[in-house]
Amino acid sequence: MHAKSGRTVRDLRRENRTAVLRRLYFDGPMSRLALGPATGLSSGSISNVVAELVAEGLVEEAGSVDSAGGRPRTLLRIAPDSGCMIGVDVGETRVRIELFDLALTELARTERPLAPSGPRTARYEVAVVVDHLRDGIAEVLRTAGVPAERLLGVGIGVPGIVERTAERGAVVHGQTIGWDAVPLERLLREKVALPAEVPYRIENGAKTLGQAEMWFGAGRGAGSAVVVLFGSGVGACVVTDPLGPGQALEWGHLTVRVRGRSCRCGAQGCLEAYAGAEALLARWREAGGEPPAGADEETALTAMLAAAYPADAGAAAGGGGQGEAGPGGVAGDPVALAVLDETAEYLGAGLADLINLFQPERILVGGWAGLQLGSRFLEPVAAYARAYALRHPGGRTEIALGTLGPEAVTVGAGLLPLVDFFALGGRRPERAPSVPAPAWQTALRDRVST
Repeated sequence: MHAKSGRTVRDLRRENRTAVLRRLYFDGPMSRLALGPATGLSSGSISNVVAELVAEGLVEEAGSVDSAGGRPRTLLRIAPDSGCMIGVDVGETRVRIELFDLALTELARTERPLAPSGPRTARYEVAVVVDHLRDGIAEVLRTAGVPAERLLGVGIGVPGIVERTAERGAVVHGQTIGWDAVPLERLLREKVALPAEVPYRIENGAKTLGQAEMWFGAGRGAGSAVVVLFGSGVGACVVTDPLGPGQALEWGHLTVRVRGRSCRCGAQGCLEAYAGAEALLARWREAGGEPPAGADEETALTAMLAAAYPADAGAAAGGGGQGEAGPGGVAGDPVALAVLDETAEYLGAGLADLINLFQPERILVGGWAGLQLGSRFLEPVAAYARAYALRHPGGRTEIALGTLGPEAVTVGAGLLPLVDFFALGGRRPERAPSVPAPAWQTALRDRVST
C-alpha cells in the first residue's frame, strides 16, 4: 500500500519510529503526552510506535512525573542495554577502540600504539592497522562480555577521503599516510570475526569529531557549525543539519602560499604545512628550538608550550595561564612565542576562509593538539580569523574549543552506526550493504546448514 506522497505504509511507520527514537535519545526521558508535540505525531501513532518499541526492548519506562490533577505520567527512555556500538579512532600515535552502550556509557576500551618513529607510511602499514582493529574489537567484546550479535555496528574514524563502492565497500584514500585506495571495509570483513549483518561505517576522523560535538558537545543547539580537527595535521567537517551527517573537508590542503613549504601530501604551500602540529614543531626546530630528543609530537608540543609560557609549565595541556612571563617575571622563549603567533595567524586565516565560505554559527576546534594548545592559543587565532574574514559573517561566528576531549573522534565514530540504526526505525539491517560476506563466513554457514 502506498501513501499519497508515494511512500509506503512501511516507510511511514519507519519514519514514525525514527522520530520517536531520536526525540527520546536527545530529550528523554519523556512521557507519551510530551512525545506528541515534540514529534508532530498523533496520540494514536505515538501509542502504536511506543508499544512496538517497548515490546522490542528498545524503549523502557524510566519513572513517572506528576500531572496537573491526573494520574502521574510514565516517562520513557531508550533502553541503554538494548544494543551497543564500537567506535574506533585510527589516530596519529595509536588506534583507540571503545565499546559503548546506547547511552554512550563506555563498556570497554583498548589502545594499540602505532610506531612512534620512522616514516608515516611505515607507521600506518595497512596490515598492521587491520590487525590492531581485529584484535582490539575482539578484546573489547570479550572484556565486556558482549556477544557480537548485540552490535549495531562498528564506526571507524580514519585520516583521508572515504569513498564507497559497490564491489569493495568503503575505500580510504589517505595520501598523507600512504593509503592509496585501501579497501578497508573488505579487509576488515575478511579478518574480523563478526556476523555478516554487522555494518562497518568508515568516515574521515574530522567527520566523526563533528558528529560527536554536534550531538553532545559544544555544537549542540547550533543550526550550523564547522568542527576543526587540529592534530598532527588539520582537517574540518562542515555541519548544516545538527542531527544529520556532516561533510568532511580536506581543509588542511587548502593552498595558503604558492610555492610555499612542502606538505606531507606532496604539494607545496598547504595550510597543514604551516598550521599542523607536525609543521609547527618543525618550524620551531628550524628557528632554533630544542624539542626533547626522541619525543613524540604530544610530548614535544608540551615542551614548546612550557618554553613559550613558563607560568603555565605545570598545566600546559590546559593552556590557561595569565600574561607572557613566568614565575619571577621570566619571559617566555621568544622563538617559541614567534612560531606560535605565526601559526595562530595561518590558522586564523584558514578559519576566515571557512567563515566566508560557509558562514557557520560556530567554529569548534578539537583534536589533541587543539585542546593541548587551549584557550590561550585560541584567542589570537580567533582575532586573526575575524581580521581576515568578511565583517558580517565574521562578527556572527562564535569560535570556541570542543568540549568532549581528545576521545571525541572515538565517540563520534561510535555514533555512526547509531545514526543508521535510528534511520532504519530502530531495526538492524538484514545484512551489511554492498560487500559480500568473506569466504570463511560462507564456508561456516554451509558447514552448519549441512
